[in-house]
Amino acid sequence: MSILLVLEQVLNGLQFGVMLFLMAAGLTLVFGIMGMINLAHGSLYMVGAYICATVYQLTGSFWLALAATLCASALVGIAVERIALRTLYSRDHLDQVLATFGLILFFNELTKIIWGPRALFLDVPAALSGSVQIIPGVDYPLYRLAIIAVGGLVAFSLYWLIVRTRMGMMIRASASNREIIGALGVNVPLLYTLVFGLGAMLAGLAGAMAGPVWSVEVGMGENILILTFVVIVIGGIGSVRGALLGSCLVGFIDTMGRAFLPASLGLFLDPATANGVGASLASMSIYIFMAAILVWKPSGLLPVHARP
Repeated sequence: MSILLVLEQVLNGLQFGVMLFLMAAGLTLVFGIMGMINLAHGSLYMVGAYICATVYQLTGSFWLALAATLCASALVGIAVERIALRTLYSRDHLDQVLATFGLILFFNELTKIIWGPRALFLDVPAALSGSVQIIPGVDYPLYRLAIIAVGGLVAFSLYWLIVRTRMGMMIRASASNREIIGALGVNVPLLYTLVFGLGAMLAGLAGAMAGPVWSVEVGMGENILILTFVVIVIGGIGSVRGALLGSCLVGFIDTMGRAFLPASLGLFLDPATANGVGASLASMSIYIFMAAILVWKPSGLLPVHARP
């Protein structure tokens, strides 16, 4: 097994993990602070991808499309929170699941009406279309490195927001006891709206960054939503630090399994069987890992207590 190939797959795993973190960070904020199970988070990811693709095609500027995506995703999230979800905070989680599942169907059908059923494809922006030599013999796409850098910037920004700012102090206090901070004069409904808008913006950012890597199509948010919930369970529900750790672990395990399991099994099995069994085991690996983590630490690797 080539060390250069392993290094390339490590970078692929990190890049995939960062994409998952952009999704998981927003979702874990919403659940940890508001207690809301939002199955429609993947739909906000899809909306971000479609908005980015549309503006990119109209203007030819990926950076303008990215800015439009961030603004539009936040506004869509705020509208969804105010119109559909605000009355669900005090309701049972089953009611939240049913309501947000209905939002998935709504967004999928609305997307078909606006953009049609065909997939859209985005080109990598010209400024990020080349490759960078990581070490002699290993060239890695610049755009994928940019995704990793964006994930690092988002992680640092969330840390600064939650730990170093007044709003972060209110977010932490709200996660601990929303009634008390409401009695102290904090506008809790407005705080929830802003947090949900931030989560929607991060989901839209993930969709925009994913557009040039994968196709933009109806229902694209469902598959990544499942992985996002796996990340949150592994890292610890409501923990942003846990979301970062869980995202990286899931990205590495999934990428390494798909890259090397079939070849490893080929040492003992015939090629056809090795490919079939290896692909199946690679798909199962993250769920097996999640089950092992839950047996070892039922609250996740970095569970939240009084802070997200």
